[in-house]
Amino acid sequence: MSDSQSALVTGGTGRVGGAVAARLEADGFRVLAAGRRDGDLSHARAAAALVARAVEELGGLDLVVHAASDGFEPRRVEDVREDDWDAAFGATAKGSFFVAQAAAPHLRASGLGLLVLVEDVAAYQPWPSFAPHCAAKAAQAMLTRVLARALAPDVRVCGIAPGPVAVEPDEEERRAAETLLQRTGSPGDVAEAVAYLVRAPFVTGTSLVVDGGRLLT
Repeated sequence: MSDSQSALVTGGTGRVGGAVAARLEADGFRVLAAGRRDGDLSHARAAAALVARAVEELGGLDLVVHAASDGFEPRRVEDVREDDWDAAFGATAKGSFFVAQAAAPHLRASGLGLLVLVEDVAAYQPWPSFAPHCAAKAAQAMLTRVLARALAPDVRVCGIAPGPVAVEPDEEERRAAETLLQRTGSPGDVAEAVAYLVRAPFVTGTSLVVDGGRLLT
């Protein structure tokens, strides 16, 4: 990739976002990998401020990868609290929208604009112990399609829906058994999917599932 290309990765200090940021840097992008300390993306003002900072530091924006999320906490439906709901929808759904809103003019101006929302297979499967998370990710998956229509033809918008790619060592065996491939993935698999979307100029408005066949089990 040309070193003139620039990318903002929200959630860029986490395992998945960090892998995406590292891959983009290796591909020649200038990258701002933003974490929690860089702003609470559940608030529109903070989302706009982060995008403005990225544009200033990087000299523009060609790519935004929104990997920030919150509220992934297992709770029975009976035990879900209002703040669990707010946490799940905050950075995930609100953050996706307001980061996109702030970034859209800059992505349009780049001529190569791409927005990637890191979703989750939970958007497409009902997990009773993760009701707010599933609902927030489903909202985010719909935003992938809404924003693709709203920002076309100047900006492509795609989703990536990972399965078990950031699994704790003691969960490896159980999570591997949930996939058709009988193994877990890695954050690098998500980064590879982002790299593919960068190179795929005729792909927009869809979500690339990276789950080892989890959705089919």
